[in-house]
Amino acid sequence: MTAPLLPGWTHTYSGKVRDLYVPDTTQEAGAAVTAAHGDVVLVVASDRVSAYDHVLSPGIPGKGVVLTQLSLWWFDQLADLVPHHVVSAEAPDVPAEVLGRAMVCRRLEMFPVECVARGYLTGSGLAEYQASGVVTGIALPPGLVDGSRLPEPIFTPATKAELGEHDENVTLGQVAELIGAPRAAELRDLTLAVYARAESIARDRGVILADTKLEFGIDPTTGAVALGDEVLTPDSSRFWPADQWQPGQAQPSFDKQFVRDWLTSAESGWDRGGDGVPPELPAAVVERTRDRYREAYRRLTGHDLTF
Repeated sequence: MTAPLLPGWTHTYSGKVRDLYVPDTTQEAGAAVTAAHGDVVLVVASDRVSAYDHVLSPGIPGKGVVLTQLSLWWFDQLADLVPHHVVSAEAPDVPAEVLGRAMVCRRLEMFPVECVARGYLTGSGLAEYQASGVVTGIALPPGLVDGSRLPEPIFTPATKAELGEHDENVTLGQVAELIGAPRAAELRDLTLAVYARAESIARDRGVILADTKLEFGIDPTTGAVALGDEVLTPDSSRFWPADQWQPGQAQPSFDKQFVRDWLTSAESGWDRGGDGVPPELPAAVVERTRDRYREAYRRLTGHDLTF
C-alpha cells in the first residue's frame, strides 16, 4: 500500500483506497497550490480494492480513475443542492503522475457520521430488518425481501470505523447526541435530497441506485455544510441494472461483487471467518470487475473511459 511520491506534496495518510497529501510549501508546486486555493488536500484514488475489511491483491486497473471521474461528474449534477469540497482536478494543481485520479480539495471539518440513504432493502439494512423489522430505528412494512423497493427512501446513518473495523449503524437520535439535533436533521435532509436527485438521474439511464453513503463537513471558508470524500461511485453506492431487478434475490451490480463472490466461493479456498490473508485475485475476476466499473461510468455519464 505504498503511496506514490509527488513533487510539491507530502503524503499524510493512506486508507483502503485513497491516499491523502498536503502541500509542501517549501517546493514551488506546493506553494503555488496553497497560494491559489488556501488550506487544501490532494485526494488520490488508487486502484486498490478491498472486501470484507481486507485490501486485496492485485488492484483493479483504472479503478481510481473511474472513482474520481464519476465523483466529479456527480458533484456537478448536485452543485445546486449542496456545495462540495473540490477546488481543482486539473494540471498544474494536480501532479501529472496522478492526473485523472486525483482532486485538490478544500479541507473540511468532517462530521463523524456516515450518511447513508436507502431506497431499497439489502446489505446490512436487510440483516437488521430480518432480525427486528426495523432499520436504524425506522420501522418498515412486513414482508420485504432482498432487493425490495422501500415505500420511501430512509436515512440510516452509521458511525465511522477505524481502518479494518466495521461501521456501526446508528439511529438519528444517536447522531443528534453526537453533533446536535439541528445538524443531525440537516444531514438527514441533505442526504435524502442528494439520493432523490441521483436516483432519478440514474433511473433515467437504466440504473437503480439502491443505496449510497455520503460524507459531509463544514467548509471553514463559508461555514456551510459541504459534500466531501467521493460521491455516488460503485465503491460508495449500490448500482443495479434496472432491467434485471428482481426482488427476493441478490441483484447483479456495477461494483466489486465479482470479487466478493469469488472470495466466498470454494474456489478461493479462503475462510472468511479465519485469520488468514485472502488469496490473490485471478486475472478473470480482476478483468470482470474492471469492466463493471467502466460500465457504471458509461451508463451514468453517457461517456466511456479508456485506460
